[in-house]
Amino acid sequence: MRRLFSALAVTGLLLTGLPAISRAQSLPGFTLFSGVKSENQLPFRLDFGGQSNAWDRYRLKIPAKKMKFAASQFVVNYPNYYKGTIDPKKIEVRVKDKKVPLSDVQWDRENRVIQIYPQEAIPAGNNVEIVLSNVKNPAFGGIFYWNCSIQTPGDVPLARYLGTWILSIS
Repeated sequence: MRRLFSALAVTGLLLTGLPAISRAQSLPGFTLFSGVKSENQLPFRLDFGGQSNAWDRYRLKIPAKKMKFAASQFVVNYPNYYKGTIDPKKIEVRVKDKKVPLSDVQWDRENRVIQIYPQEAIPAGNNVEIVLSNVKNPAFGGIFYWNCSIQTPGDVPLARYLGTWILSIS
């Protein structure tokens, strides 16, 4: 009887435990008590699992329903306890799975802000993906709230909050 239970436990772990762990580390899961309303939580993907002190690629997504206005600039800020490294030369914006030409990308490490300037404004109503490649995750894991806002084109650019990515680095 003991052998049967051991075999079932190992089989259950192999069939359900390991894939669930790897998926949970690279995709956002169900978040309780984050302090961010569910309608303000943005989807993302960490391509290489979100392991601390490892290289990764962040795919920060903005659904079309959040893009109510055209965007002439994307502003991403993150908390002061995020100690990862970002390569501004490896940042791209994708609309409809196509890379958008950028005029400039600025990473202000001291103020924890990434500013992304497309050559042309991104029209409202599009799915947008901000891809950060060549990212070195922080040496110590944690939960990191990355906020996204856009500036709209026009005479008086207005910053508009779109939402928050809740990144989990383990």
